Amino acid sequence: MSKGENVLVEWLRTRFGGSAPGVPIGIGDDMAAVHVDDNLVAITADMLMDGVHFDTRRHAYDLIGRKALACSLSDCAGMACQPRAAVVSVALPDGLSMDDVKRLYEGLAAIADEFGCAIAGGDTNSWNGPLVIDVAVIAEPMSVRGPIRRSGAVAGDTVYISGPLGGSFAGHHLTFTPRIDLAARLIHHPGLHAMMDISDGLSMDLPRLCLASGCHAELDAAELAKAISDAARTQAKTDGRSPLEHALHDGEDFELLVVGTEGLRHERFLLIPVGRIVPTREGQSTMTLVHPDGRREPLEPRGYEHFK
Repeated sequence: MSKGENVLVEWLRTRFGGSAPGVPIGIGDDMAAVHVDDNLVAITADMLMDGVHFDTRRHAYDLIGRKALACSLSDCAGMACQPRAAVVSVALPDGLSMDDVKRLYEGLAAIADEFGCAIAGGDTNSWNGPLVIDVAVIAEPMSVRGPIRRSGAVAGDTVYISGPLGGSFAGHHLTFTPRIDLAARLIHHPGLHAMMDISDGLSMDLPRLCLASGCHAELDAAELAKAISDAARTQAKTDGRSPLEHALHDGEDFELLVVGTEGLRHERFLLIPVGRIVPTREGQSTMTLVHPDGRREPLEPRGYEHFK
């Protein structure tokens, strides 16, 4: 049997999806949503591990703590939800000093304060393994529209990204700013149809949106070339991969993937158009890369996937 995060999530969606009353959004979006009395509460969780998402031999503990919460805040941005509180659970290496633990939590506290998200609790364990941090955030929709899901894209929509892609592991993955402020502006535009954050790479995350919406995406290689980060261009000079490959596949960009009408090109959003949504044809992949010479190339997901 094949394995991988996508395969597992699809099995979990089949196993648990739609089974609980009062849960309008379950497995498959950036956040789940639960009805509590007359309120809709959104929930997300992210687990980060030393050696996978950060490296304690090279990265400062305050930046590691910052990233741990920022990842969940990026999920909030991806569904246009305002974070309210977080619970933080850690598995601390036995040899970690108290000063390092404090620095970890100070990094969490700094970004929590920046976005008005209270640190409300959690759990603490220690063991002889690497540092593991799990953050769960509770949020509420920014608008009566409710959370913006992946499933609203329609043929004719434009595909946008909120900033440059690629090369994140040069440092951006530790210092990025979750796009909550942008989401708060986008939510009031009627042309916003679907949205999520880009964490595993555009080539991994766009197919997830397309599958949820039942559509196909055509990416414009020339437009994507304008959205390649400087770090990706620098890395491409030494590793044999093109800047475009880095932009498509690196992951940990934590920009927003936004789909909607031409009206979203408004200058106050500063979105970068990189493609369009078209109807799905039987047997067709979820993405096509259209080159400047008109050549059309089926594009397969090659971003980061756990449990492969």
